[in-house]
Amino acid sequence: MATNQDTIWEKFLAPFFSTFLIDEAQLKELRQSIDWEKETEKFQHPDQVYPNYYTSGNFHGIEGGYLTTGAAVTYDPITQYVLPPSETWVRQAAIKSIKVNPSRIIDLGCGTGSTTVLLKSTFPQAEVTGLDLSPYMLVMASRKAQQAGKEIQWLQGDAQDTGLLDASFDLVTASLLFHETPPSVCEQILREVYRILKPGGQVIVLDGNQSLIRQTPWLTEIFEEPYIKAYSQGSVDAWMGAAGLTGVSTEEFWWLHQVTQGRKPKTPA
Repeated sequence: MATNQDTIWEKFLAPFFSTFLIDEAQLKELRQSIDWEKETEKFQHPDQVYPNYYTSGNFHGIEGGYLTTGAAVTYDPITQYVLPPSETWVRQAAIKSIKVNPSRIIDLGCGTGSTTVLLKSTFPQAEVTGLDLSPYMLVMASRKAQQAGKEIQWLQGDAQDTGLLDASFDLVTASLLFHETPPSVCEQILREVYRILKPGGQVIVLDGNQSLIRQTPWLTEIFEEPYIKAYSQGSVDAWMGAAGLTGVSTEEFWWLHQVTQGRKPKTPA
């Protein structure tokens, strides 16, 4: 599935995962058990346009990126091992940064819904929405929510142009999204976040530690991530500030990760 045979992932880590950590037979069985055409129809927006950066990059070395069933079924089994010390702990670090008591939450680039389900568990009375460009990832997210007994709305959409109402959410989150988008798109996403946030609302962005990645270039070679080097040269703090968000701060978590938060001012500047 990977197209670049020279990445560290393809040369060394993928064989290790396949041999010791990933039950490929089980994943194949899961993939074949889902009626993908029927299930994706539940989420596909008839007018959805995929941005060029999304269709031209092989995220995680998978040809076709997230618009494939392969990406959808392998994302969780791999991610649990590549977010030390624990995927759940890392995602909970973002949850712990929440300072508002939200009634409406949206998780942008929600993928298979791991953070989205945690948000619903933390704020059970809130209306929680997960938005992602990939209908295949949303199929897996929906299954995850059903298994957890959580009622969550899943929407196909582009985080940089959601089409949602102005000032309609108390909390906006994005987990592991920004390193997979060009900096110009990250900046546009945050402008969109500002638009859909209520005054006083909060945004939380969880991703890789930009400072560490800049100082440790080999980290960008582990996986085939087309935009991670550009991400590492930027600053989520600066992007939030440029979007009009205030009180911006970043905290490192377990050296490898960072959680950046900001607020939409209660009154216009």
